[in-house]
Amino acid sequence: MKLRATLLFAVVLGGVAAVVAPARIAAAEPDSQITILYDAFGSDAAMKKDWGFSALVEISGKRILFDTGNDPDIFATNIKAKGVDLTSIDFVVLSHRHSDHMAGLNHVLSVNPTVKIYAPREGFGIYGSSLPSSFYRKDDSLPPAMRYYDGRPPEVMKFGTAWQGANIELIDKTTEIAPGITLLALVSDTPGTKELKELSLAINTADGIVLVVGCAHPGIEKIVEAATAINPRIRLIAGGFHLVVASDEIIAKAVAALKETFKVENIAPGHCTGEPTFAALKQAYGDRYLYAGVGTSLPLAPGTGSVGRRGEGPALQEDDLATYRKLARREDPFGILRARQRMRHSNL
Repeated sequence: MKLRATLLFAVVLGGVAAVVAPARIAAAEPDSQITILYDAFGSDAAMKKDWGFSALVEISGKRILFDTGNDPDIFATNIKAKGVDLTSIDFVVLSHRHSDHMAGLNHVLSVNPTVKIYAPREGFGIYGSSLPSSFYRKDDSLPPAMRYYDGRPPEVMKFGTAWQGANIELIDKTTEIAPGITLLALVSDTPGTKELKELSLAINTADGIVLVVGCAHPGIEKIVEAATAINPRIRLIAGGFHLVVASDEIIAKAVAALKETFKVENIAPGHCTGEPTFAALKQAYGDRYLYAGVGTSLPLAPGTGSVGRRGEGPALQEDDLATYRKLARREDPFGILRARQRMRHSNL
C-alpha cells in the first residue's frame, strides 16, 4: 500500500513538473534583428515599395525568411539592396496563400532550390496536398471507362504544387520547428477569408515572445493569445494586422486589447495594418511604436526593455492622428480597466 502511494505521488509530481516546465528559449544574440524586405511604405531610397510583405528574421543563429512579397523582380531588387544572401537562409515561412506574400518564392528557389519551406496545410491548395480517395462517392454500376482511375483509385490522391520539386513541409497545427521557434497555425473565421489558414512566427526569447505576423487574417488578438500560451510576455509584434479597412471602433478595440489586455511591450506594424491603425498605435505606444517601413532593421538585442531601432522613419504629422483622437480621449473606451477594477474589489 505504501509503495503504491509512493508511485502515485511520483506520477503526480512528474505530471506537475511537465506542466510547469519552462518553454524552450531562443537566444537573442547581440546581432539579432528583423529586417523588412518588402512593404508599400518606407524611407530607404534604395528599396522599391510595393503592396506585400517579407521580412528576414535573424535570431538564435537562424536566418528565417518570412514571406516573399508580391513581385519576384521587386523582391530580388530589395534583396540585392540589403545584401541578403539567400543561399544561407535556414528556412522560409509562407504565412498564407495570398500572392502578395509568396510571389517572390520563385526568386528564392532560383538561388536556393533546396531550401526548407514551411507553409500551411490546406485540403486542396497551391502548396500541394493529399486526400484519401474515399473522399468522393463511388458508383460500382458504371463501366470502368466512366469511373475515376477505372474504378481503382490510389488509396491516397496527391495534388500538385505551384513549385514542383520544392522542399515544402505543410503545417496543420502549432509546431515548434527549432528550439524556442514556433509556428502558430490558426484559421480565419472572418467573412471574405473564412477558412483561410495562416502561420505566424513566435520566437521565445529570454525577454519575451517576438511575434512576426503576415496578415493576421485569423485576428491579431487570437494570434497574440496563442503566443501567450508559450510565454505570457509579448516583447514585440511585427508585421501586418489586417485592419486596413477597419472602422475606428474596431481599431480602438484592437489597440486596447494589445496594450491593456495582452500588455504587448513594443509594436512594429506594417503592410495591411492600415494608416489609421498606424496612427492609433503610434498614439497609444509612443516611443515603443517602432517604425517598420521597407528597409528598416529592428535590432533584437538581449536584455533591453525596449527593442532598438534603425532606419527611423519620419514622425507622423498631427493630422494623421485625427481619426484616433476622438476615441483616445476616452481613458477606457471598452471598459477593460473598469472590469479589472471590479474584479479586484470583488476579491478584497
